[in-house]
Amino acid sequence: MNAISIKNNQQIALNAIPVLEYQQFLTYNTSLLIDEENHCVNYYGIPIEGKIKLICCVADDKKGLINVSSSLVDFQTPLASFSEHHLAFEKFEREIHENFGIAFTNHPWLKPVRFPFNQSDKNSTIPKYPFFKIESEELHEVGVGPIHAGIIEPGHFRFICNGEQILHLEIQLGYQHRGIENLFLQKKKLIERHTLAENISGDSVVGHTTAFANLWETLCNEETDLDLNFSRTLALELERIALHTGDLSGMCTDVGYQLGSSVFGRLRTPIINFFQQWCGNRIAKSLIRAGKNNFPFTAELAETLKIVLDKFEPDFDEMSTETFGAPTVLGRFEKTGIVTHEIGKNIGLVGMAARMTNINRDIRTSHPSNLYPGLSHQPILKHHGDVYSRAQIRREEVKQSIKYIRDLITGIPSENLNRKPLANPTPNSFALSLVEGWRGEICHCAITDENGELLHYKIKDASFHNFLALAMAVRNNEISDFPISNKSFDLSYCGHDL
Repeated sequence: MNAISIKNNQQIALNAIPVLEYQQFLTYNTSLLIDEENHCVNYYGIPIEGKIKLICCVADDKKGLINVSSSLVDFQTPLASFSEHHLAFEKFEREIHENFGIAFTNHPWLKPVRFPFNQSDKNSTIPKYPFFKIESEELHEVGVGPIHAGIIEPGHFRFICNGEQILHLEIQLGYQHRGIENLFLQKKKLIERHTLAENISGDSVVGHTTAFANLWETLCNEETDLDLNFSRTLALELERIALHTGDLSGMCTDVGYQLGSSVFGRLRTPIINFFQQWCGNRIAKSLIRAGKNNFPFTAELAETLKIVLDKFEPDFDEMSTETFGAPTVLGRFEKTGIVTHEIGKNIGLVGMAARMTNINRDIRTSHPSNLYPGLSHQPILKHHGDVYSRAQIRREEVKQSIKYIRDLITGIPSENLNRKPLANPTPNSFALSLVEGWRGEICHCAITDENGELLHYKIKDASFHNFLALAMAVRNNEISDFPISNKSFDLSYCGHDL
């Protein structure tokens, strides 16, 4: 048996994961990605008794299964690269190389990812990052960041240009690395771990905390009850509305369309203000908790939310009509920042960035949890892979989320007053949780030791997959188009850097 197939939020014994000889491990996992309906949701290593155990999790989006396999390898032995066969593995292998020093032969781009304090090569530092160069008297380099003109997180963008035309962009990250995964092991209280999950990426509080809560309940053999599932599903769709609307505002700003910038920015506010009414925090911190619900959703909250949406929706529709009918906006959105279907498939895009290239990848459909199985969600797909496609997806997903929320609040479940404290996590176990955040796929994996304590915790934000798409999107564009391409993806620096 090459792998064990599990469902989203399913716990298995760690020793149930087949351990393959490395070449078999490589052949099996790379062959899975020949089928477009399969994609790698996580691939990482953990140190075990002087060796590295590589664990690869490849999702079958058609069957709703995740195929989990492993291989035990030496630190010092060079390994044939998965990435030579499928580029979607390149970032995962770079992280393994950075953490453990494992050399992958024929890897196309074996460069640092995060510069963690405990990395294998202590001489690898941000100032020494080996940027790609082209020697030419006709070309010039443009460096942007890590400190930017706006109030955003640090990241460095190195352009190689011929005049105004971008030939190549390399994105250097790692400035936001905080060691979140190690902190999950160091912190022993559940509330501390919830707080860590809420701070993985500040614009995806609900997404990452839902992934953690679902995973923790799975480890504890606790079935998530109806009112917890209700709150998490509702909050995920509210977060989607707020962030998509805010991004439409930012995209209008970057093409100089002040009306759209102002109105979409204003419309985001009542949505996040509702979170504050619900749980006391505008970005939903403290709302999601494993095994408990400190803020049950009530009929009064439902009435308030209905009023908020009744005011929001007509203004959103009107502003969308104006924005998507403005020739000056369309002139900057259309055919800018294109990522083709073939490139998207090769680099393993997820979430909205995948759906803009007609790749049907949405966890709400393929691996649904919480109340998504009952929503019959249909992903919104576009074909052109440009800024305009990404803007259209945002507009249509906001409308879709409003419909889901209106349907959900017609049947508010009763609060579970008989909920018992969570049991301890199962010893020597493995579990995985997938959540479709507003940006795309979030994956949390956990392994426990013989005492049920966390032995390893692995986090992956959608940004980990999609930053390469941004670098590819701007090729042959003018450098003045970079801001709108960048905002149209709106990737998370801290979600990538952890």
